[in-house]
Amino acid sequence: MRKFLAALALTFAPAAYAQTTTDSDPALWVVKDDDTTVYLFGTVHVLKPGLSWFDEAVKTAFDKSDQLVVEMIEPDQAAIQQLVMKMAVNPAGPTLTEKLPADKRDAYVKAMADVGIPAPAFDRLDPWVAAITLGVAGLPKLGYDPNSGADKVLTAAAKSANKPVQGLETIEQQLGYFDGLPEPLQVKFLVSTVDDYSKIGSMLDTMIKSWSAGDADTLGKTMNEELRDTPEIAKVLLADRNMRWADWIQTRMAQPGTVFVAVGAGHLAGADSVQAQLAKRKLTAARVNY
Repeated sequence: MRKFLAALALTFAPAAYAQTTTDSDPALWVVKDDDTTVYLFGTVHVLKPGLSWFDEAVKTAFDKSDQLVVEMIEPDQAAIQQLVMKMAVNPAGPTLTEKLPADKRDAYVKAMADVGIPAPAFDRLDPWVAAITLGVAGLPKLGYDPNSGADKVLTAAAKSANKPVQGLETIEQQLGYFDGLPEPLQVKFLVSTVDDYSKIGSMLDTMIKSWSAGDADTLGKTMNEELRDTPEIAKVLLADRNMRWADWIQTRMAQPGTVFVAVGAGHLAGADSVQAQLAKRKLTAARVNY
């Protein structure tokens, strides 16, 4: 699952306005019929400050829209922590450290220490919690501002403009994708995270460079290729969700109005992309050139 954690950070990590220093032109698509317009925008949830992406065609499409639709309306951190504790605590049995292969335990402890967390603090939690934590907790040290991601910028702008905001999923669903993975796959996920821990920054840099350039094909390949090496995870995190979101868009097309749909950029590239799923439903997502 090489690159998976970087992709995960672009898919689930918490993400407000960045400083404007560098022009960025992310990809944008539109699905239209006589009385309905749905814009599709691929987001990243963590960014380094200094990218001006919420302008030009993206801002024009947003301003025309009556509603913003995002993957999830983010609850407060206390609610997330409470839910994790409810879903992922194991009061008995082997510890998380003991579940790891013996030759990976030292590297795991070292990586956790690098993000300021003693490994024993996670010993009664599921492996997926440690994997996600390692994937996102170190990002501020790499220059990524947790308050400069695209989703929060769009959500804040929608609230300011009194546009309704809807989530395609709930936090329970998103965490449930990981909690529902069989434990051996969760352990594999954590081991892969530990193995690639030192590479997360460079992976994210590469992905965001492609996103900023509007190079959806390269971004999709980078984000999704390792998911495809683990079909169980690819199905849960990518293909199944894209099908459900395409169903939502198909249903929404029966109602008049204009909607701005913003989901993780990896969902808008590749063979199982939302656009590919829409094509199966005889809906065309056309790239907006700008």
